Amino acid sequence: MVAMDEDMRRAWDELVATARRTVTDGLVVGTSGNVSVRTGGSDGLILATPSGVPYDRLGPDDAVAVDLEGNQLIGTLKPTSELPLHLEIYRTTSAGAVVHTHAAHATAVSTLVDELPPIHYMAAALGGPVRVAPYALYGTPELAENVRNALLDRTACLLQNHGTITYADTLPTAYDRTAQLEWMCRVWLMSHSVPGLTPRVLSEGELGEAGERLRGYGQR
Repeated sequence: MVAMDEDMRRAWDELVATARRTVTDGLVVGTSGNVSVRTGGSDGLILATPSGVPYDRLGPDDAVAVDLEGNQLIGTLKPTSELPLHLEIYRTTSAGAVVHTHAAHATAVSTLVDELPPIHYMAAALGGPVRVAPYALYGTPELAENVRNALLDRTACLLQNHGTITYADTLPTAYDRTAQLEWMCRVWLMSHSVPGLTPRVLSEGELGEAGERLRGYGQR
């Protein structure tokens, strides 16, 4: 086992706050979904929500951490059943944090299409049109592989008949991407439901132009 230092304790507190926010904002129900964050750089440990524990019950002594091979080095609670999915993302991307939810609108969209039609320019902030990873049983290597493929050149994807997953360098950004994806799915469902009309989608060029503009968005 490894002792937690102050940086890891702060990271755990932020992880718990983010997990609780997924419930408060209606992106998950009960103990569904999961959150993780990398500590100590590319070779550091992965803090993750434990399996089957309501987020409002998590405290400082409930921290769970594993290495990139899945060996548990901190905590006695079992890590999330989706640990293989999280670890695959950390091993194959620059992710510093991963957020997985069962957001209602996004899950609905995942049952209808193979790719979320790009009806809003914020798709560019996720790398382009959001793909849907083919269905596989949760917690399996097959699901992890499907998601890895769907995330090529992307920072978010939908999981068919399941939910969403996003990653970023920080937890706040990963969460923001999750919320943005759910909003885009809701907008598409609303526009797609109008009888006799088809939503206009953005062209590849329009998305590329938006992506360039978004790179300079906000404060330096």
